[in-house]
Amino acid sequence: MERPAWAPRSIDISVPSVSRIYDYYLGGSHNFEVDREAARRAMEFLPGLPKISQANRAFMRRAVRYAVAEGVTQFLDIGSGIPTFGSAHEVARAASPGARVVYVDHDPVAVAHSEAVLADNDDADVVAADLCKPQEILHSLQVTRLIDLDRPVALLLVAVLHFVEDADDPYAAVAELGAALAPGSLLVLTHASYEGIPMPTERAEGAVDVYKDIRNPLIMRSRDEIGRFFEGYDMVEPGLVPMPRWRPDTAPEDEDPWALSGFAGVGRRP
Repeated sequence: MERPAWAPRSIDISVPSVSRIYDYYLGGSHNFEVDREAARRAMEFLPGLPKISQANRAFMRRAVRYAVAEGVTQFLDIGSGIPTFGSAHEVARAASPGARVVYVDHDPVAVAHSEAVLADNDDADVVAADLCKPQEILHSLQVTRLIDLDRPVALLLVAVLHFVEDADDPYAAVAELGAALAPGSLLVLTHASYEGIPMPTERAEGAVDVYKDIRNPLIMRSRDEIGRFFEGYDMVEPGLVPMPRWRPDTAPEDEDPWALSGFAGVGRRP
């Protein structure tokens, strides 16, 4: 297998990557056959995975524009993956030139590609770090340089928490990150769930097993369990809802039923 220039030597390109699988769902080109094979296996059980991923990305763009409209122009995007067209820094800068974005990911490919995309961008950077180690993120040189924690920040946790197992206590990590944010900061979150998937749970579990096989367990949480991440925040209307129903640009009833899988919400620190 030929290694492309964007793939760092330090990674094993024979092992599937969640970031590259997500890139494949979004129609990106930064993935390998091993990633596409895993994605196709998951899609045998959940054929709507590309639609779900696209709904995630569309929600993120709407939430970033909402944040800017509310006067929040600093973004900390954790579990950001591989930047594709319409990533957070592009949307934020289009809405507010000078908006600042720090991406965080623990996947070397996502970090390497982010570095390449952001090489000439003084208002955006990337940190190689783990969501479950909030202090490493908060005290990183990139965050210290670009993010003023004394002013409101939008914390983006889009399609990442469902890859954090309960044993790693994602609730504590989210609470620790939130505690460092100024009043008026926003928590922007999406999460996978069996609720809303237009097929029996037993069949959807086959896709979950695929992620387990590649050692990136997909944790499907209920709406109530997802809602716990917003403790300490005031929910922004319309609350925790299927992704296309959060302040939609078009009528949500026109959406593909698969896009209604999982939940999205925005909370504000009082």
